[in-house]
Amino acid sequence: MNTKLQDQTYVANTYARFDVALKEGKGSVIKDENGEEYIDMGSGIAVNLFGYCDEVWQKAVTEQLSSLQHSSNLYYTGPCAELAQVLCEKSGMKKVFYCNSGAEANECAIKAARKYAQEKKGSDYYTIITLRNSFHGRTLTTLAATGQDHFHELFQPLTPGFVHASTLEEIKEIVSSQKIAGIMIECVQGEGGVNVQSQEFVKGIYDLCQKEDLIMIVDEVQTGNGRTGKLYSYMHYGIMPDVVTTAKGLGGGLPIGCTMLGEKVKDIFKPGDNGSTFGGNPVVCAGALSNINRLDDAFLAEVSRKSDLIFSTLKDAEGVKSISGLGLMIGIEPEKITAKEAAVKCLEKHVLVLTAGGNKVRLLPALNIDDELLLKALDVLKEVLGGE
Repeated sequence: MNTKLQDQTYVANTYARFDVALKEGKGSVIKDENGEEYIDMGSGIAVNLFGYCDEVWQKAVTEQLSSLQHSSNLYYTGPCAELAQVLCEKSGMKKVFYCNSGAEANECAIKAARKYAQEKKGSDYYTIITLRNSFHGRTLTTLAATGQDHFHELFQPLTPGFVHASTLEEIKEIVSSQKIAGIMIECVQGEGGVNVQSQEFVKGIYDLCQKEDLIMIVDEVQTGNGRTGKLYSYMHYGIMPDVVTTAKGLGGGLPIGCTMLGEKVKDIFKPGDNGSTFGGNPVVCAGALSNINRLDDAFLAEVSRKSDLIFSTLKDAEGVKSISGLGLMIGIEPEKITAKEAAVKCLEKHVLVLTAGGNKVRLLPALNIDDELLLKALDVLKEVLGGE
């Protein structure tokens, strides 16, 4: 039984997989089971920050694996504490809660906002405002937070206490008429269509949260860890959120979620308020620490330069209706074919790309992809979008 048939027989049918079985990779090149090579422009949906089998990350992980692979959170471990310190120092946050995924990190953020509001204003202040076209996870609560109706249809009733808005005026009206605990946003909506929020919009939400004593949560699950050319996307906007969540690229291929708590909520949780068996796992934290320490200003400047290269290469290309994004998180709206068709045709030409809402081809390459591979992949994408 080959991999595809084995998967189709025994793995739950929750993914519409592309017709390729991947086997091994190095950097931004991956091989399938037949030895065919592909340029990967998706990096595991923004997970493999430094591509496949990065030697620095591997060394950090394997060295830790040889000394202590796991300990429960009843005890202290060095990688857990050291990573938390580096994250706080680099982000401006004050304390960290670890879990295993972005959805769990967002759940923790929601709990922090609700506990803060309950203690400050009363138990009926629990509603969280999120944005339309947002995506915050697949649990029942983070699905409720997600501002896309088609994710809600099959799983009612969802967790109550979420309202969705599109404009700053709409948000202000909700705040004035309902009992609100916080506002959660993505500065760049990934799954929702690679939509970059404006400076005025994000700053307006920040100012409103400051004025009304609301907890501002920025979901950096996909945008975080250098993806947008800053360590975290909120840094483009000159604000300091109350809570920042991240996952994906932080772990570099191992599962980690992280909720970073700012000054206002740094001590909101007491023992027993939240927990995670694998949260802060020393092996995962050791790998994450090696990743985050490499994202210095010089490296992030290279992310921005590569972003400019992609925009300049594609902006006037035939078959490109529009292009959006920030850093190496880019969405391209095709003019002649659908995004799904484009992704399939790119695969046939040995380039892996993703899709996003709003009929977008989504690019999330490894942050260290070299220019030669990047331009080669963009040439293929231009051929596909141009109808060749």
